[in-house]
Amino acid sequence: MSQIEVGIVAYTVSADYIATMGADFDSETADDTVLAELNTMVPEGVVVHRNGKVFAEEAVAEEARSIQWDDLLGRIDVEQILARSGRTPDTV
Repeated sequence: MSQIEVGIVAYTVSADYIATMGADFDSETADDTVLAELNTMVPEGVVVHRNGKVFAEEAVAEEARSIQWDDLLGRIDVEQILARSGRTPDTV
């Protein structure tokens, strides 16, 4: 099935937020993990791409347009993701 663009979502972890955590994190890994978790939360036929663009199959396009992104993002445990993506001297 073809997909159409239905929106955009800012899912990346902000540098300001990372700075408040007071450690060195692999922000790319953290962003990829947030994206992966977000994509497990959206309806089947909807996908968020790495650039933040949201695509949906035509059959679920209206449902995708009504997704409350802030609600979904708020359910993701960013602190836990950052804890798993911290850099150690071996990974820097």
